[in-house]
Formats: sequence, structure tokens, C-alpha cells
Amino acid sequence: MHKIWIILKSEFWRRVRSKWFIIITLLAPLLLIAMIVVPGLIGFLASEGDDGTIAVIDDTGVLLPRLQAAADDAFTFVAADAPVDSVQNAVRRGDYSGLLILTSDVRQGEGEATYYSAEGGGLSLRPRLGGLVDRAVEQQRLLDAEAPPTFVEIVNTDIPLRMVKLTEEGEEADSTIALAIVGYIMGFFIYVTVLIYGAIVMQGVIEEKSSRVVEVMVSSVRPFQLLMGKVLGIGAMGLVQMAAWGFLIFGISAVAGPIIALFIDPTQLDLPADASSEAVVTAMDIGIPTIPFSLVVWFVLFFLGGYLLFSSLYAAIGSAVENPQEAQSLSVPLTLIVVVPILFITYVIESPGATLSVILSMVPFFSPILMVVRLAASEVPFWQVALSYLLLIGGFVGSIWVSGRIYRIGILMYGKKPSLKDLVRWFRYA
Repeated sequence: MHKIWIILKSEFWRRVRSKWFIIITLLAPLLLIAMIVVPGLIGFLASEGDDGTIAVIDDTGVLLPRLQAAADDAFTFVAADAPVDSVQNAVRRGDYSGLLILTSDVRQGEGEATYYSAEGGGLSLRPRLGGLVDRAVEQQRLLDAEAPPTFVEIVNTDIPLRMVKLTEEGEEADSTIALAIVGYIMGFFIYVTVLIYGAIVMQGVIEEKSSRVVEVMVSSVRPFQLLMGKVLGIGAMGLVQMAAWGFLIFGISAVAGPIIALFIDPTQLDLPADASSEAVVTAMDIGIPTIPFSLVVWFVLFFLGGYLLFSSLYAAIGSAVENPQEAQSLSVPLTLIVVVPILFITYVIESPGATLSVILSMVPFFSPILMVVRLAASEVPFWQVALSYLLLIGGFVGSIWVSGRIYRIGILMYGKKPSLKDLVRWFRYA
């Protein structure tokens, strides 16, 4: 145990003190938040942009006033009396942002409305503009059918749906969707980090073997101790890195609201023009869910279990080859196993209590990702979580035993690149 601890400390400090560890630890949270915030901010600014004036050729004679009445600040509809070609040329010159043609049969719910623009409508314009046209046609058809005012009122009624979750403590706001997204992010994060740290372990073993340093090391320690120390040392590095990321993301998130509020016009949120940034953030109602502490704890535990399971197998592969190119073919089956739970994430989010979801979250190779997703998306019985984690730890013990037998022979084997059949033979005779 003492020798494992020495190797663990050596691996940990050697990597933590490297400049790449410091750079990645500091930059990764910034990049993650930028990937989340920047697209949303750009989308918000784009939605707040002036869509300009839309010229309308209304052959129905009745829909334009309804469009003008229903339009929000983003749209301005004006009647165009000129021929179509002339208005299209005006659009090309930039006099109008677009041309909307409503043929006479649109009034009866037939035909189609056509929108012309010089730069395209983007992703959001079609559903927004189409929704306004649909609503205008619907109201006009009800009026043409001489529907009673009460019927029109009923058809136009929109009832908001408030989601409430029943718990043993009582009622609480249902944040299932938000937590499911959090679970997806956590599961995907475990997937990425397991691949990255597993590759680091494999690369470290390959470098030591190719430089013949391992031959000196095994003269003082047993191969199994060397393997265990290396896996635990890099795992400790990963845990420290994740803790640092957590603190940095928490700190950045604390100041993100006031910064975002600087780009928001308070009057658009029915606030005074001189409203404080705190009032703007509150009125925005971003709806960030409160992540249960138990979810964070299980996330860390399943990350560690998944890392230990896969990194020991990656280490065995690294001990069997002499360069990264040779390791690629041997690591493909293992990489495919890591990818499998990603394919089932959506299914588990939609049906966390289904039999297939429960079974998959119990499999040690899949549970680091899928059980975390289930925990975020729904209430999972404690016995299922505990059993899943015990099976994961059992899987690690089995994988470290198998990897240790392969590692014992592989680190001293040179020359011919081994096949999977050779690895099985090494395991049997070790």
C-alpha cells in the first residue's frame, strides 16, 4: 500500500504542476459558460433586432388590419399598392425587410402565403410570421362564418399550464425539464472526461514503456502496484480539476446575471427605465433549477467509479502496445462501450422508470452516465442507486484484476503488436 501511495503522489504532483493542467483548469469553465451564454445572448440580441418594415400585398382585403393589430414590436406591416415586381425591387434595395403576399384564397384557409426577402428569414422568422398569419386567418374565418362572439373568445383562449411536482414533503415547482437538461450535461461530461482521462492513463503507460522507464520501476514495485498507483494518481488529478471547475463555474455564474442584465432594456420587461440590474434579473425569470446536493454527491461518486473502471482497461491496452497508433485499434471496442450509454440518454430522460432504463443503469459500463441521468430526471429508489454503485465498484475490482494480469506481461513485451486474442492469452497465463 505504501508503494501505491508513493506512485499515486508522483503521478498526481507531476501532472498538477504542469502548465497545461493550470491552463485547461482555468480556461475550461470559461469556454463552457461561453458555449452556453454566447449563443443565447446572440439569439436574444437577434430577436431584439429590428425586423424592419414588411410590405404586404393583401388580395383578401381583410387580413392586413388583423396582422397590424396582432403585430408586436418586431414587425411593422404596411400596405403595398405597387406591382409585385416593383415591391420586390424595393426589398432588394432595402426599402423593406420583406414582402408578404396574401392571395385571395388564403381567406378560406386554402392556398399559401408567400414571403420574399433579400437576406432570408433566419430560423425564427418563419414560425413567428407564420403564426401571426395563421391567427389572422383563423379569426377572419370565424367572423365570415358568423360565429358567436363567445365561440370566438373560446377559440382564442390560451391557458398557461403550471407544472407542480408532488413529493413526500408536499408540493413544489416542477423543474423536471431543467433537471433533465442538467442530467444530460452531467452524463455527457462524465462521458467526455472518462475518455480524456482514460486516454491520459493509456498515453502515460505507453510513454513509460517506450522509454524503458517501466523496466526500472518494476524492479522496485509489483506491476499491479504500479498500475493502481497510476490510475489513482490521475484520478485524484481529475477530481481536483473537477472541484476547481465547480468553484469557478459557481463564481462566474454568480456574476453572470448582472452582466447579462446590462444588455437588457428594462422597459421590455415592464420595468422602469432606471431599474436596477437585480430587478432586471428577477424579472427575466431565467428559471435555473436548484440542483439537489445528493445529485452532486452521486455525480462525483459515479464519475470516480466510471473513471476507475475504464482507466484500468485503458492502462492494460497501453501496456500492450508501443505507440499511440497501435493503441487505436485495440481501444476501439472499449470506446464503443463508452459511447453506448450516450445513445440511450434521450430514452432514459423520457422514461427514467422504464424497465430498460433501470437495467441499463445497473450495468457497470453504462451506470456512470445513465444512473446520473436517471437521478436528475426523476426520483430513483435508493436501493437501485446503491445496487448500481456496488455493481460499478465490483466492475472496477474485476477490471483492475483483469487489467493487472495483462499489464504484468504487456509492459515487458516488445516487438509484434498484440491482438485481442493475445491479450486473452496473456490474461490466462499471467
